[in-house]
Amino acid sequence: MTTPLYVHSFSAVTPTRIADAENFCLQHPNVSDLRTTADKLRYYRYKKSLPQREIADYAGISRSTYIHFEDPKHDYYPIDILTQIAQILGVEITDLLDEYNQFLYDGQGRQLRAVRKQLHLTQSAFGKLNNVSENTVKRWENESIRMTKPLWLRVFAHCGQQK
Repeated sequence: MTTPLYVHSFSAVTPTRIADAENFCLQHPNVSDLRTTADKLRYYRYKKSLPQREIADYAGISRSTYIHFEDPKHDYYPIDILTQIAQILGVEITDLLDEYNQFLYDGQGRQLRAVRKQLHLTQSAFGKLNNVSENTVKRWENESIRMTKPLWLRVFAHCGQQK
């Protein structure tokens, strides 16, 4: 009786990738210094010594999509995908979120409504103040559309609120 043969495959980590990971971790020894979700993803991935492809496969996304997630210019991360990525990295989802994505995660509608009411503005007046329609404000508040990061920055800067 023979035992079945198991074939294990391991991703080869090239010296360049190891050097990149070491340099990044030396430059950023503490994750609390990182501000973007992209950098936090990279930090935790390097700490776990995981290749991008493995994280992408686990999260059910293409490798190119995940590579885009680690680009500092990327600003929006779907919560369902980020939840999967947080699981494989062994961290809480909130450990990965930057200020903008934390705003979305915490419920943009409730927060926007609170700011608008604090300013004693109607949806129409709030929209005019921020160069958007009343309908857009309604849709933000009921979370049927996502406020983009540039608009989020403008609204909170214009309202004098802390992000």
